[in-house]
Amino acid sequence: MTPASAHSPGPPAAHRNYGLLTAAAVVTSLGGNGALIAAAFAVLDAGGDGGDVGLVAASRTLPLVVFLLIGGAVADRLPRHRVMVAANALNCLSQAAFAALVLAGQPQLWQMMLLTALGGTGQAFFSPAAEGMLMSSVQGEHAGRAFAVFRMAMQGAGLGGAALGGAMVAVLGPGWVLAADAAAFAVAGALRAFLDVGHIPPREAGGGMLADLREGWREFAGRPWLWGIVVQFSIANAVVGAADAVYGPLVARDDLGGAGPWGLALACFGAGTVAGALLMTRWKPRRLLLAGTLCVFPLALPSAALAVPVPVGALCAVMFLSGALVEVFGVSWMTALHQEIPEDKISRISAYDWFGSVALVPLATALAGPAEEAFGRTASLWGCSALVVLVTAAVLTVPDVRNLRRRTKEVAVRSGSADAERPVGGLG
Repeated sequence: MTPASAHSPGPPAAHRNYGLLTAAAVVTSLGGNGALIAAAFAVLDAGGDGGDVGLVAASRTLPLVVFLLIGGAVADRLPRHRVMVAANALNCLSQAAFAALVLAGQPQLWQMMLLTALGGTGQAFFSPAAEGMLMSSVQGEHAGRAFAVFRMAMQGAGLGGAALGGAMVAVLGPGWVLAADAAAFAVAGALRAFLDVGHIPPREAGGGMLADLREGWREFAGRPWLWGIVVQFSIANAVVGAADAVYGPLVARDDLGGAGPWGLALACFGAGTVAGALLMTRWKPRRLLLAGTLCVFPLALPSAALAVPVPVGALCAVMFLSGALVEVFGVSWMTALHQEIPEDKISRISAYDWFGSVALVPLATALAGPAEEAFGRTASLWGCSALVVLVTAAVLTVPDVRNLRRRTKEVAVRSGSADAERPVGGLG
């Protein structure tokens, strides 16, 4: 498929950047999704238990939460491609060291936690820079389609990476999968080193890191649609993450026939996200956030299906549907950010977005077990489903969420302004 940005106005460097960013994202998605499986099995093969697997996973999330806002400020201050390459180098080295320890035999838990924490630190600086770089690589009314193509490529690579990684772990062992992920980071970093930032206006001198953070906070807090949706997803992601990580495997073990059916259900969710991104290459809803937010309601269905529980076939169908529709939100959200947030602040806004998305996930996962003991698994799952519906309905009470409209070339002509399609502060 031809990249959407090739059909949009803008400097050639931006078109080239879009292709490099998409290719690099495919490479890291292939490696990263397999590495998640490999890391868990590396812990188990070293004699760890489920609690140790959780500690290693938490070791990645904690520095991600701690450093995200700093990473966003750094990415808006320095050339973003350099931040991305440096973060990829850190991820490459940490994964290579992890792979070497596993291949050498009997890695210690603290070593795996430390190296995983380094990877999370790299991700904290990489993600805001990457989103800012992607936003600057597309222009005009075709931005939404460009984001959809990018996400479709990334989601498809992630789905394939998980399947390939699982097979490689079974045949070669987790060490070689971790080594492949390190190589993927090296390749992606090399691709990102060729990004061209010549078309991006130079950054104005600021008042320091704290001033940048305060400015980012004012930009974030001054937009009810922005912080409202970030709060919504901080809760929704937390309860969905708890259901997927804790309750889903337990229901699969007790009622669905084991890990195989649950893996199939997760694969169906991934396939749904690819289908949703494909849909968004064609569909351009005028009310971006209204259409996207309405498509978040089905994210409550998987928890409800596990609470019943429904047969495997029905669960797979529910997972596919929820994956497809939540991807409609994902593309609409990126398009809204691209349209409304000034380019020189987008990485800081992205950092707040990421922070909200991950901050409550460790807490919710940790509380899932006690909640099951206190209320029972079925009631806990219904609670997860109800919370998704509640916070999604609540954010629809924000007028800007219901009313923010996609800007088009037609609107730009009517306004008489050449800048009508460019990202600006406020709803315009």
